Amino acid sequence: MFHPLHRLGRALARFLSKPRSTDMHFGTSGFDLLQISLKRADVLLVEGSSRISSVIKYVTQSSWSHAALYVGDALSGTHPELGAHVLIEADVVEGVRALPLEAYRGAHTRICRPVGLRPGDIEHLIWHVERRLGQRYDMRNVIDLLRYLLPVPPVPGRWRRRLLALGSGDPTRAICSSLIAEAFHTVRYPILPVLDRDYRELRGTHGARKEILHIRSSRLFAPRDFDISPYFRIVKPMIERGFDPHHLRWAMPTPPGPHQPTLPEKQPSVP
Repeated sequence: MFHPLHRLGRALARFLSKPRSTDMHFGTSGFDLLQISLKRADVLLVEGSSRISSVIKYVTQSSWSHAALYVGDALSGTHPELGAHVLIEADVVEGVRALPLEAYRGAHTRICRPVGLRPGDIEHLIWHVERRLGQRYDMRNVIDLLRYLLPVPPVPGRWRRRLLALGSGDPTRAICSSLIAEAFHTVRYPILPVLDRDYRELRGTHGARKEILHIRSSRLFAPRDFDISPYFRIVKPMIERGFDPHHLRWAMPTPPGPHQPTLPEKQPSVP
């Protein structure tokens, strides 16, 4: 029998996961281009439209509200029904799950690619998230979900990001990108920048330094952290496939007709 708070938490999670509207964020590259551009261990960021997504984008001041790890065909032996293009993600309702890339067809996405990982590192990275498949989240920590009922939390800008650490329970880690960040840390791959002495001595950087240290200590990473990370390459499928601007067909302006006078050229002013 479920604990009453668990029932409340699951109902709240389902409500928050529903889209706020029917509007879709269009993808900036075709699905086929996205599919052939992805490589194992890439982090795929997604701009969601759910109630939770809206708050995460506001809190982190970013377009990205969700992150998933691309594992390719690594699960073909255990989950052949998913195909050869598979993602692993943490979902607030379903927990840690694998799903086909097709689930994000048409979505606005961004590929963040780690650099310099050895094949053994990639295998370990995938193994780490694969063994978490099926892990569900304890919804009794309802305070982790209640904050997302406010579409725009009325807090100062410098405190917005810290809303993600409120409660710091399992639902928070499901919503954030901690599963993926933790996997990269197991192969000693960094996410956030190292703050050197020159940066620490700059005036006005105290707040930013505290923010980075807070994220590291709480282990509550957000999708935006992969986007701004100096250690991940942003991959744009259109450019990766050899974009040539000279092959574009531009719509030419219609020349004026006999009854459409052309505008006179602006004359230079005389002092």
